[in-house]
Amino acid sequence: MTPIHFALSTAFMLGLSGLAFHRMHLLSALLCLEGMMLSLFISLSLWVLQMDSSNFSAAPMLLLAFSACEASAGLSLLVATARTHGSDRLQSLNLLQC
Repeated sequence: MTPIHFALSTAFMLGLSGLAFHRMHLLSALLCLEGMMLSLFISLSLWVLQMDSSNFSAAPMLLLAFSACEASAGLSLLVATARTHGSDRLQSLNLLQC
């Protein structure tokens, strides 16, 4: 395993562990998701460059577009949650209540 692969897989695992274990605020969960998507984007871009193939050259841009859509949906949920509940703490949200 090259150092670049190790660094990118470590970045992904740090984002995943942050998402799993540190879920105090919605903003921190969204930042962990963005870190995971950024490491996937860089990994996919490096893979396309290493394969030297033009067949998959649009895949990193497609992943980046989906990541931007996910970020905008997450931020809109963050704003809606902060307006209705007064904070972005995940413990104050009751998922069983409409």
